[in-house]
Amino acid sequence: MAVRIRLARVGRRHTPQYRIVVTDSREARSGKPLEVLGAYSPLAEPPLEAVKWDRVEYWISRGAQVSDKVRALLKKAKKPEGAEVQ
Repeated sequence: MAVRIRLARVGRRHTPQYRIVVTDSREARSGKPLEVLGAYSPLAEPPLEAVKWDRVEYWISRGAQVSDKVRALLKKAKKPEGAEVQ
């Protein structure tokens, strides 16, 4: 099973909101995730909220692939000491 960390849309029309989720790569964009790792709201300030850094590191260590957009978001976010996104 190929596991990816990516965005799943949950917002209303014209009000985009996303969750950062771990899911099987064959699953639909908004399909059932294995785990929810955080939230992203592009209209809010700050846009990235409540990221579970320990779980992100856990899934990356287990071989989960990070999507390009999520990688960029996590690099911009304030992360605790020692947390690093590959």
